[in-house]
Amino acid sequence: MLAVCALSMFLVGLDTTIVNVGLPVIGRGLGADTRSLEWVVDAYTVVLAGLLIASGALADRFGRRRVFRCGLVVFGVASVACALAPSLGFLVAARALQGVGASMLSPVALAIVVNAMPDPRERARAIGVWASVFGLSMAAGPVTGGALVAAFGWRSVFWINVPVIAAALVLVAVFVPESRGQRARRIDLLGQLLLTLALGVSVGLLIEGPRIGWTSAPALAGYAVAAAATAAFVRVELRREEPLMDLGLFRRPAFTAAVLGAVAVFVALNVTLLLTTLYLQHARGWTPLAAGCATLPMAVGATLCAPWSGSMVGRVGPRRPLVLAGAFTAVGGLCLVNLGQDTSVLLLLAAYLLIGIGFGFANAPLTDTAVGGLPKSRAGVAGAVTSTARQVGSAVGIALAGGLVAGAGPGGLAAASRPGWGLVAGCGVLLLVVARASRGTAAGAGPEAVAGAGRS
Repeated sequence: MLAVCALSMFLVGLDTTIVNVGLPVIGRGLGADTRSLEWVVDAYTVVLAGLLIASGALADRFGRRRVFRCGLVVFGVASVACALAPSLGFLVAARALQGVGASMLSPVALAIVVNAMPDPRERARAIGVWASVFGLSMAAGPVTGGALVAAFGWRSVFWINVPVIAAALVLVAVFVPESRGQRARRIDLLGQLLLTLALGVSVGLLIEGPRIGWTSAPALAGYAVAAAATAAFVRVELRREEPLMDLGLFRRPAFTAAVLGAVAVFVALNVTLLLTTLYLQHARGWTPLAAGCATLPMAVGATLCAPWSGSMVGRVGPRRPLVLAGAFTAVGGLCLVNLGQDTSVLLLLAAYLLIGIGFGFANAPLTDTAVGGLPKSRAGVAGAVTSTARQVGSAVGIALAGGLVAGAGPGGLAAASRPGWGLVAGCGVLLLVVARASRGTAAGAGPEAVAGAGRS
């Protein structure tokens, strides 16, 4: 059962990054520029971020296996639609539908695992496996995407999901029992709509701002809509007995720091992936496969350091792995702040390795900091908010990186991307600040509190 549910998490993470390496080929195939291609990635991550918390509540009310199977079907149908997309607009819409399906997989599958494992130690180990699979999927996406694009074309990065989904549906029917939450929460529909609106408009402004002008009438209208939606969301949530998002959690400095840290980690990761893809393929003429293989050091660093980080959190607390995450990420970004047309490949690979190590060290301590010290009833919401923050960071990272290089030609792309590498280094520095807010002793949330994070 853990393998089946972890497989769904692998798909969710993989589809967040696998498309990156194929964007130049997709652009040529569908006649789209860089700015338009950003929507292919962000349509998925924005919808996923907006619906994560609500999907957990739906599963608690209507049955986790039922919602999980529904998510698999939606994800599979959307993958077929992506593979058959005749135009960019159709592909973006299909990617958004993929985000709907993914939102029913990530939190629900972990809740299934947590519910089926009553022993706290076994449950804690399962959550450790879960975190490692997620880190691996995010880092392995570009390598997998590059190989598929080189062998079968860009549509194969979506076709590959179909047999996996079909197998997962069969395995879920055989191995996964039905379960529900002990107390089903009400669905906060108004809060859900306001959150999705605020996220969508904000990311849309980051993507389209350079094209329409930051002070143009459409941009000003967008600022007003985003601000009004955010203010209305806060007001609605503070008045709800069962809000979509427990805003009282942000009164804890450690929780707020963990959310900011989660955003920073995924901004850094996605800026790195998009800038690497565009630089290597456009500026240096590498194939998608070669560009994907260049990120192998990142995948290796993340894969090796994620379980090490989890073990370290259990022994000495979250501060030390967070310091390591921040330091490695900052140094990796600084390696490329003077990126040029002929920068040494060894320097590129070293930078990717450092950033991958930073990513690997970051996730476990951020989750621990978010849920540490909370009762189980609030740890679930805390974990869900942190997961949402990660997807928001992914969307923002793509939007910022794309905005930096959208108008640059092959000859000027390296110089245009330099502020992006400075941003990666800045995200590492922010993680060092977050480390100061985290608890310096061994993890205090305990298996029960961490397990509660899975239920949202």
